[in-house]
Amino acid sequence: MIYPIVKYGDKVLETPARPVTQFDEELARLADDMFESMYAAHGVGLAAPQIGRSLRLAVIDVSSGNNPEARLVLANPEILHTEGEQREEEGCLSLPGFHAAVLRPKFVTVRAQNLRGEWFEIRGEGLLARAFCHEIDHLNGVLFIQHLSLLKRDLIRRRVRKLKKLGEW
Repeated sequence: MIYPIVKYGDKVLETPARPVTQFDEELARLADDMFESMYAAHGVGLAAPQIGRSLRLAVIDVSSGNNPEARLVLANPEILHTEGEQREEEGCLSLPGFHAAVLRPKFVTVRAQNLRGEWFEIRGEGLLARAFCHEIDHLNGVLFIQHLSLLKRDLIRRRVRKLKKLGEW
């Protein structure tokens, strides 16, 4: 099932998500649906709040569906360690059409649970490290524009308000 992506302005995107407590078939189905929704929207990561679910669950595939082994499901993820810096262009499925250079760590180590509730650690570099940070931010109620200067953030907010008035958001 492909879920519609929740857009900036919806409160679920700015509210910390609740922990995953049930590791069952329903959660596995939700993760599969999130991958399907992410691929349909041409993304590399998707957090449950982006489909209107306040749940600490994210899916990531930096291969854009080209490598089944690149698919990652992160339940209740937390960042354990970061190293270095990278400043790259970043966008968000919940803010379609908006991109900006965002400073993120170059290396990130994450601890999370899989769909069976088992804890694991994984280290990401480059785009994967960026995706970890971006999706975990979503689970904490933080959008990428909060990493921008006040001026850039305000410019994006004004453009979104204008799009809403025109009925295009």
